[in-house]
Amino acid sequence: MVVASPGTTVLVLGDSLAAGLGVEREEAFPAVVQELAKKDGKEIEVINGGVSGDTSAGGLRRIGWLLNRPVDVLLLELGANDGLRGIAPESTASNLQGIIDAARKKYPEVRVVVAGMKMPPNLGEEYGAKFEAVFPALAKKNDAELVPFLLEGVGGVPEFNQGDRIHPNAEGHRILAGNVWVVLKKVLDED
Repeated sequence: MVVASPGTTVLVLGDSLAAGLGVEREEAFPAVVQELAKKDGKEIEVINGGVSGDTSAGGLRRIGWLLNRPVDVLLLELGANDGLRGIAPESTASNLQGIIDAARKKYPEVRVVVAGMKMPPNLGEEYGAKFEAVFPALAKKNDAELVPFLLEGVGGVPEFNQGDRIHPNAEGHRILAGNVWVVLKKVLDED
């Protein structure tokens, strides 16, 4: 059980999306999630563990260090760079499972939220389907909550992305934060 009270810590373990590549750090979705929580009367601390270019393997290497401080909720936002590099979805799933296992070993009561991701069609239909299936399967296996598609309403929408058409602009990050908050709020409200 997570009680949303002062001292509740949410760790966002992610890549350039969490890190806010191309926007100010306070405009990145983890900071906006903290704002949304505060507006909802929840005094939580959101730790941004985003590193641009990170993969699930990189997250697995970093998680031990990030768990040096207590974590109540782990928001797992990794895998997009795995997909863009064509890494086998089974490897991504294994790395993400390792991260969850490490978090639960150190903090058995930690709640987990998995941020789902999809790949562009240029990687092939079969690869895209296998990749996309990793996230709901991981959430189900670990009794975790799922943000079905982190980039819902942003991916492929030019006005919400920077010139690279991959990374959200500040307005896009607000939408991502909303996508996350719908799920995270439910986790924080559970008795």
